[in-house]
Amino acid sequence: MSVRTSRVVNVAADDRTPSYEQAREELTEVVRRLETGGLTLEQSIELWERGEKLAAVCEEWLQGARVKLAAAMARRSEPGAGHGDDAPF
Repeated sequence: MSVRTSRVVNVAADDRTPSYEQAREELTEVVRRLETGGLTLEQSIELWERGEKLAAVCEEWLQGARVKLAAAMARRSEPGAGHGDDAPF
């Protein structure tokens, strides 16, 4: 089976950053394909490179979430924030 006929969704083809979930799903499929084996060296390298790109996309999304969470927690801990209850948001 060639890389071009795989079930891996090429979310980069539409020139927009995939959602975290899309990137994670495709990365999972890339890893599965690499672990299954039976690929040529060229196909394996192509999938590996795609996996690296997808991992970077996932990391960007996670870093953005960390920043947003830290900002929300900082606002919550500010004196006079006006939150009378213990709800986090």
